[in-house]
Amino acid sequence: MTALSGVDATGRDINGSHLGVRIWLAMVAFLVFAMIVVGGATRLTDSGLSITEWQPLLGAIPPLTDEHWRIAFEKYRQIPEYQLINKGMSLEAFKEIYWWEWSHRFLGRFIGLAFALPFMVFWASGRLPRGTPIKFAAVLALGGLQGLIGWYMVKSGLVDRVDVSHYRLALHLGTAFLILGLIVWLALDLAPRRQETRLGTIGRWPVRMAVAIVALVFLQVLLGALVAGLKAGLTYNTWPLMDGNFIPNGLATLEPWYQNLFENITTVQFNHRMVAYLVVALAVLHAFMLIGVDDDRVVRSGGLLAAAMAAQMGLGIWTLLSAEGAIPIGLGLAHQGGAAVVLVLAVAHLHRIRNSPARLHDRVQAVASQLA
Repeated sequence: MTALSGVDATGRDINGSHLGVRIWLAMVAFLVFAMIVVGGATRLTDSGLSITEWQPLLGAIPPLTDEHWRIAFEKYRQIPEYQLINKGMSLEAFKEIYWWEWSHRFLGRFIGLAFALPFMVFWASGRLPRGTPIKFAAVLALGGLQGLIGWYMVKSGLVDRVDVSHYRLALHLGTAFLILGLIVWLALDLAPRRQETRLGTIGRWPVRMAVAIVALVFLQVLLGALVAGLKAGLTYNTWPLMDGNFIPNGLATLEPWYQNLFENITTVQFNHRMVAYLVVALAVLHAFMLIGVDDDRVVRSGGLLAAAMAAQMGLGIWTLLSAEGAIPIGLGLAHQGGAAVVLVLAVAHLHRIRNSPARLHDRVQAVASQLA
């Protein structure tokens, strides 16, 4: 192969491109994105409790005979969700929700292999840059922990309740988004860096705002998980008002006060709305602040991020207004997938602005002035 391909004749990366490793990480990031969407489908179809056991190895094999299906269905019939919500469900209907949950778990196992096996090959062949193996190992460990968190979440819905804990749902979804963001960041760290020097037109505040946007997007994901777990999206299906008011009544009816942040359906939906307004406004302001920056890639990524934020908010409003007794699956999945896209764009923009030649030159100038 030629130097333009990024690898030499032996398949090793050259010129610091690490092309093979970046392609691998991009594929894993796509699988994690798919996992997030499938997880949303599992939730929206009420399939998450259909498999009542956690078997990391044997669980990869679905029921293969009528007897195996009968046993799996009988286990499901023992939990409160069946007895209080789905009593009388047919075996065929059970199979539909079972396959959603099985697919979700199988995809998790597949992602683990898709990350672990190439990681070991790249590491053994010396194709990982110095300092990165421990970072990749940490992501792999976090992925293993995510499997435990998933079961911890499911387990909460098998006794004394008909759904999973919304706290554990937020933990599970938040960890998935954290893994996605880390993989994207690691992949971007391996991309070739431009060496040109530019005027230091990116000050501290745009960079700090980019950090704040990533943090707020992650917070909004957690708030969205609380909304989903409490089914708060099925109430107040109007916009921009809630029950005829911009600030609805009943925001602080629980004691102690902080329980309203996590248990009060009105407060949870209100907070999700307010953070959406805040993060979109901040992203738009940030994009305007970048006009004139001597780095077109940073300017474009800031504008794209602001547009994606606005589109995601519009999609959320559409989903809310369309929820009549249930969240439309198509819109619900688009909204959850859109959140993942927004996070990826926010992380990519933060990485780009932190490593912009304009900002690097700004640092050099600051150090030079201190030495002088």
